[in-house]
Amino acid sequence: MREIAIRDALKEAMAEEMLRDERVFLMGEEVGAYNGAYKCSKGLLEKFGPKRVIDTPICENGFAGVGIGAAMAGLRPIVEFMTFNFSLIAIDQIINTAAKARLMSAGQLKCPIVFRGAGGAAFQLAAQHANSFEQFYAYTPGLIVVAPATAYDMKGLLKSSIRNDNPVVFFESELTYNKKGEVPEEEYLVPIGVADVKRQGSDITLISWSKNVFLTLEVAEGLVAEGYNPEVIDLRTLRPLDTETVLRSVAKTHRVLIIQEQHEIASYGAWLHHLICTKIWDELDAPVGLVSALEAPLPYAKSLETVILPSRDRCLAAAREVLLGAR
Repeated sequence: MREIAIRDALKEAMAEEMLRDERVFLMGEEVGAYNGAYKCSKGLLEKFGPKRVIDTPICENGFAGVGIGAAMAGLRPIVEFMTFNFSLIAIDQIINTAAKARLMSAGQLKCPIVFRGAGGAAFQLAAQHANSFEQFYAYTPGLIVVAPATAYDMKGLLKSSIRNDNPVVFFESELTYNKKGEVPEEEYLVPIGVADVKRQGSDITLISWSKNVFLTLEVAEGLVAEGYNPEVIDLRTLRPLDTETVLRSVAKTHRVLIIQEQHEIASYGAWLHHLICTKIWDELDAPVGLVSALEAPLPYAKSLETVILPSRDRCLAAAREVLLGAR
């Protein structure tokens, strides 16, 4: 094992798959000559050339459509959005074309394409550049939605996503590209649709995904200091969801707190809340807890940003409420 940054884990995943399969190529804004907006594609243009690492105009709807057409024609594109905030320009291509291609062609068309890029808030990017859109895509049948946290999972799941014959929406985070983690020297894959129990526990299940897994682990440490034994689940994949792991954990601890960066209304966390309450209601000893971003566009001011987004203190307070509450 060696320790590398998440951006390098992503670069390795793309490079390995491009070497393995000549049908794989990368396209997006600044992925080539600039080495990627976050340097996730550094050196790939020199290694693979401009036919396989393609700089596009600032035209998400256009290059997403080109990628979908290439996938239907037998190639395996990786389409990078500089940020998933900009994917709204291409949302019709992703949801109405890529997601529905196999169904509407009666299985005659495959669409092996990966849409990847940074999602969620970063440092003071303000309202138009700080949205968490996982639920938009997880809502849509026909799409696979992946939201890993660690360098190990980023690399292994991106490789699995590139090899999948269905369209995959792959969420990363601007705030964690520099974060390092252990990654094997040898090739490996992480299976899509399998959650990871980051910490075994018995008193409460803490559930999260993407960069908020790191916040959730901090919350777990705080609970341990207070004498509790929390279990932490990193979903890794939102669609398909590893329902079995989630329900098994909640049935063991009998209490659950979901931590997400999305707004609560119509969110993925709200869906998880519904799922847990309808599937294993009798196992719950307290109402399901949910910590979300507050219901306001994210402001630029740092002092307000920290209020809107989930924080360690707000999550700890919510966890205590679940632990001390009764149904």
